[in-house]
Amino acid sequence: MSEEAPQEQEDDEDLQYFVRIGQTDLDGTKTVERSLSELNGVGRRTARLIADEADVDRTATFGRLDDDVIDEVVETVENYAEEVPDWLNNRQSDFYTGETTHEIGNDLQLTRQHDINRMKMIDSYKGVRHKRGQKVRGQRTKSTGRTEGTIGVNVEEIREEQAEEAADEDEGE
Repeated sequence: MSEEAPQEQEDDEDLQYFVRIGQTDLDGTKTVERSLSELNGVGRRTARLIADEADVDRTATFGRLDDDVIDEVVETVENYAEEVPDWLNNRQSDFYTGETTHEIGNDLQLTRQHDINRMKMIDSYKGVRHKRGQKVRGQRTKSTGRTEGTIGVNVEEIREEQAEEAADEDEGE
């Protein structure tokens, strides 16, 4: 047992706890695939493709990789849109530029918000639903998505009020 403790300390010294890609810190203690999938715009399949493209073992701990290997993974993430077919990108034929890109991290959130604001501005059906705070994609709204407060009858409150009224009447007599 005494031999294992120093070996664990040496391993911890080589470990990078945070790996930065774009404006996001990824967990270096997890595997490459799992750590990449925490990045917005990168799912499990995309993370697997990125690891294969960078020639990295996807089950390796991300923080234990060499700096040049991590840089290669970062470069692969940034150039992902050129490496895969158009149908695998998350931003196909952009409204303003017409280009097909793959947005990652904060850029994905910004473009999504711009799209929602554009829909609100032109008063499209989806934009109107966004303005009202209602469901946008055709879900049922008869019984779900209610945000107005109490629905139905709260029997306990009615009983408490009746008990209070009865107590007030008893005191009055």
